[in-house]
Amino acid sequence: MNSAGPFISRLSAWAPGFAASGDWDEWAQGRRVMRPGSDGPEIAFTDSLFRRQLSQLSKMTVQVVHDLLPLNENTKMIFLSFRGEIARQYKINKTQIEEGALTPRAFSLSVFNAPPALAGIALGFKGGYCALYPARNAFAAGLKAAQAALYSEADPSATDEIVFVYADEEAPPEYACLLTERPLPLAFALLLSRKRGPISFSSIYNFNNDRNEEKTPESFLKSLLLSGLLHVSP
Repeated sequence: MNSAGPFISRLSAWAPGFAASGDWDEWAQGRRVMRPGSDGPEIAFTDSLFRRQLSQLSKMTVQVVHDLLPLNENTKMIFLSFRGEIARQYKINKTQIEEGALTPRAFSLSVFNAPPALAGIALGFKGGYCALYPARNAFAAGLKAAQAALYSEADPSATDEIVFVYADEEAPPEYACLLTERPLPLAFALLLSRKRGPISFSSIYNFNNDRNEEKTPESFLKSLLLSGLLHVSP
């Protein structure tokens, strides 16, 4: 792996109530807080029949990838989530308990890899994706996978850039008793490149520092914004 890279060329993010780049800077500086909300972005650039079927998670994923455009159609995507399509999965579990049976339709778009697949369909990407569910909510695992994929010499189709996406939707209130704190909906995407960009990945995240293993998606995003070298794309 390149010790100086990869480089982060662009950053996009979405959360309920955050409409401008300045909102994110205020959040990073502690002058604004994230709030719960089950609504997703409008993604008005997609077909109405397409978007009406999407969950909050999938809408957020489509939005943040869209906000990184332009991208090469063969650019690969690494998608990381701790909870995946949790609202859909809850409905499936509830139906199973109450009715004792499920229809195939219940599984529609409920699989863990649905968000990156839908983003690829919506935006016409052909490079493929990898969906990761790290053990113990280890955000570092996704960062390492993205860096490895970008610099993998064993992959003949490797390109000069790769998209890394983190996204988690709001959990159903029924899960509150199982959670130590209420997780808030958040999604962000990074365009990682071998070519020199505004900020080096290693300046924010040092894999040789054990303390970095404890970073959360929120703390990582704050580090990027507080560097002053990168701002959320409008």
